[in-house]
Formats: sequence, C-alpha cells, structure tokens
Amino acid sequence: MKSLWAATAPPAVPTPALSESLKVDVAIVGAGYTGLSTALHLAEKGVRVCVLEANEPGWGASGRNGGQVNPTLKYDPDQLVQMYGAERAEPLIDTVSSSADLVFDLIKRHEIDCAPIRKGWMQVSYSDKGVAGLHARADQWARRGVPVQCLDASAVATRMGSEAFAGGWLDGRAGSIQPLAYARGLVRAALAAGVRIHGQSAVTELQRQGSGWQVQTACGAQVTADQVVLATNGYSSNLWPGMAQSILAANSFIVATKPLSGSVAESILPGQETVSTSQRLLLYFRKDAYGRLLMGGRGLFNDPTGPTDFAHLERSLALLFPQLGPLEFEYHWAGRIAITRDFMPHVHEPAPGLTLALGCNGRGIALCTSLGQQLAGRLCDRHAAFAYPVSPLQRLPLHGLQRFYIGAGVAWYSLLDRLNVS
Repeated sequence: MKSLWAATAPPAVPTPALSESLKVDVAIVGAGYTGLSTALHLAEKGVRVCVLEANEPGWGASGRNGGQVNPTLKYDPDQLVQMYGAERAEPLIDTVSSSADLVFDLIKRHEIDCAPIRKGWMQVSYSDKGVAGLHARADQWARRGVPVQCLDASAVATRMGSEAFAGGWLDGRAGSIQPLAYARGLVRAALAAGVRIHGQSAVTELQRQGSGWQVQTACGAQVTADQVVLATNGYSSNLWPGMAQSILAANSFIVATKPLSGSVAESILPGQETVSTSQRLLLYFRKDAYGRLLMGGRGLFNDPTGPTDFAHLERSLALLFPQLGPLEFEYHWAGRIAITRDFMPHVHEPAPGLTLALGCNGRGIALCTSLGQQLAGRLCDRHAAFAYPVSPLQRLPLHGLQRFYIGAGVAWYSLLDRLNVS
C-alpha cells in the first residue's frame, strides 16, 4: 500500500544496481537512516564507502515511519545511570539528547527538502497517575538543561485540540520531518561526498577473506571491504547467524486523512507539535505540511492487506477529535520496526571488522542518525569515544514464536492500559 511519504517526497536520486565488483574500506548493508548516516559521516572523514540496499534507499521503516524526531530512549536519564553507571550512562544521555540537533543540522547543512518543523513533542497520558510520571520524567531532563514544560489537562487541550488527556509534558528539542524525503536527502548528501550507493542489490552472502570481507550480491558483483556494517534493522535476514533472531520485527501502522481545512481543523495542533501517548501500546500523531492528520500505532503481525486492517487507528482519531466529524482517509501504510528485548539499540561486533547495528525500537530518525555518526567514529578509530553500548549478539528465546509474542504482548499491554496498571 502506497504511503503518504512515497506520494509526496521529492524524486529519488538514481542508485542503480551494482554492476561491477569493487573494493572499498567499508561496505554497509542497508540504506536506511543508520546505513546512510554511517556512510555520510565516514565519507566526510575520507573513507571509501559502498552502501548496498535490497530495494531502494529508504524503502523500509526509514521511509514509512511517522516522521517524529524525538531525542529520547525508553529509559529516563536516572534509569540509565542505574543501568550502566554514571561513567557509561552520561555520554549516552548526552548523545541521545543531542540527536535531534544532529538531524536538523544535517537538514540545514545539506539543504534537504523534507518539510522540517521543530516545535516540540508532547507526551500525554489519560490518567492523573500517568501524568505524575511524565512530569517526573520532564523534571529529569530539565535538570540537564533541556527545554521542557509540564502540562496540565487544560494546557494539553489548548495545544492539541482534544480534551481526552489529563496532562503531559512538552520536549522542546523535538520536531517532525517528511521521513522518506529526509532519507533521500541523505542519499544525495552521501553521493556528493563520494559514497557508492546501489539499490536493487540484495546481499546474499558474507564471507571472511583474509583480514577483510567479501560481500556477494544477487546481481553477481562482489564488494571486498576491510570492514562491514549490517544495518538492516526490522528487515534483517539470516545474513549473519542469529541477527534476525535477536529482535522482534513488529509492524507499525499509520493512517493519514485528506488535508483538513476550516477553523475547527486549525484548532488541532495549532502549534505544530508532535504527540504520542504514554500507553504501553502507544499512539502517535501529528499534522503534515499540507494539513493532513496522521496517526500511527501497533498493528497486526502480518503486513496489512487493506484499509480494514487500520480501523483501530481510524476509530482512535475519531474519538480524540470528534469535532472534526466524519474523517476521510487518504493513505494507509505500515513499516517494520526492530524491537529488542531490553528496548535499547543494539551494537554487536561478532567478528573482526564486522559491526551489526539494529533495534531502534521506533525511535529511528534521531537515534539511527546519531548511531550512524557514532559508528563512523568507531570504525575510523577503535579507541575513539563511543556512546552506545556494545553487547554480545544473543538470540531471543523461542524466536520462531515471535508472532505469538507480539500477539500476546498486544493483548496483555492493552489490558494493562485499560486497567491503568504501572
């Protein structure tokens, strides 16, 4: 199903299939945000880079997400300090906190046409108990100098145009973009920096060759590289043993209305913030540059087959904004995100010269861009500071039952959300 972003993004720069074998310093598999950001930052350091993509750059979740640029992890700063200790946690917190800055700086520096808006992100709750937790979260970031606001029910209603919520907080670092246009802009920037990018070039085999690697493609051509980065995230295969089994690949479904108009429509998110709920099964929504109202959330394990698979999102929008009356929906689409067991991004180095980077847990725009910048520094200098944890690759137990995991998890978390259980 065609997405809003595919319908409205600037045309893609040609990235023809690999037709000849070549040798580079770093080969990257996957042309989403992680792969493209890694490639761009490596090329700016003078590194010879080739990016191989099975479809076209931005084809996966990088071109199909909700377009929210949120510089956060699942865990708050104090939790990260408890998990990793201050020495390891503080660089991670600082890097994540500045990840939206990195995105918007890249957009400005490379003149990427992706409708950037930086008006903040609201996280809201239906209950007073949930609001207290969100205000505590805001306080943690405020102590670190982040521009935040604690919002009561009245403030949320004014900013959002819905009286469904008891309150929340506003993170001033955040914003929104046209996500596929951003991915295509990174492609243009990387090509201009000298990166070789080849779409329709699925990688079929990865073999150690001397001190480096040989990457075989379905096109028949090979890439020889000193180092390889696998950045396939929610669309990971068995290219490296255990990689696909280390994550759950869950669908995120999104709907978009036709452009809204009139004074009632103008009362919906007049300040152009993005929003997500604090439920376990969160909803996220925003307006696009043309006044369409978008909403996303979890869907079926299987890819959608028709608009009826999105009925739960359509009902949610109608309940939140009854003043709009019957809504007409123009687009329905979905993309797969990689969910890790600890809800943290995972970086693995299972063999010399091989790096796996995946599991951004639905925070891909800011987090993957930042991860790519960090990986570029690490690939150039193994002793350079690296903010993200590097961990052993571990398969999820009974991964073959992930369809059951996701279905059971959706049912369980839906029940907890209804009961308002912490």
